[in-house]
Amino acid sequence: MQVRIIDGEAASRLMEPLTALVVRAGEAILAVNRAAMRVDGKQDGSPVTEADLAADRIIADGLAQLAGDVPSLSEERCQLASPPFRDSFFLIDPLDGTKEFVAGRDEFTVNLALVTRGVPLLGIVSAPALGLLWRGIVGRGAERVTFDGTTIGAAEPIQTRKLPKQGEPWIAAVSRSHGDKKSEAFIDGRPHAERKICGSAVKFGRIAEGSADVYPRFGPTSEWDVGAGCAVVTAAGGRVTDGQRGELRFGELRDTGFIVPEFIAWGDPEAIGLY
Repeated sequence: MQVRIIDGEAASRLMEPLTALVVRAGEAILAVNRAAMRVDGKQDGSPVTEADLAADRIIADGLAQLAGDVPSLSEERCQLASPPFRDSFFLIDPLDGTKEFVAGRDEFTVNLALVTRGVPLLGIVSAPALGLLWRGIVGRGAERVTFDGTTIGAAEPIQTRKLPKQGEPWIAAVSRSHGDKKSEAFIDGRPHAERKICGSAVKFGRIAEGSADVYPRFGPTSEWDVGAGCAVVTAAGGRVTDGQRGELRFGELRDTGFIVPEFIAWGDPEAIGLY
């Protein structure tokens, strides 16, 4: 099958139906009784629940109807993937922050990205329990959207904020569940750094809306954890790099599989050359 190359114009036509699909997947997650659900462990030790699988089914079925000629890479079906993805593909984490979800907290997300030629072009990061989602198309801007159930509200344009002036505090988005010494040292190296604790890909949303400045992760994660947030932050005026300040690439064939060894999300790209 010949795969479509989806550009910004085509991506903009997909944004509303993709948003509705992601919101539906979030509703399926919220419908699961966390107190009674079964939690299984995957080979890598991470948890998976019936909520992960229910959201993944909704997204898979929806994408088959919306863009059946575009391949998908989902965390829950990554064993079926055939990289490299040279053209356009969807990159999905149906429930990012399963540990947060299992613990009864609200900061878990549904992440969906459209990647074209290795670079995230469109991203949607939805936090169903918060009734918030962040979305964007690179080169066409980013938005924050509220929703209640499957009723989607008005979109509010957002953008990252400029580098704080000398003497003003940096706000660093940090993980509640995945800390590491190198990330902590990076934050400590920022003058007057303050930490904003967030779960899952909500951290990308906070960078995109301008309520945080930097999100370092110097520990391994997976492409489906990063792709949607990368697109949203970039669309909002920021940038996401690898740990050496280079470009992140997605869907390519590597010895490490779909692992992202480390990354930094920057609200102001001018900060990259300073630190």
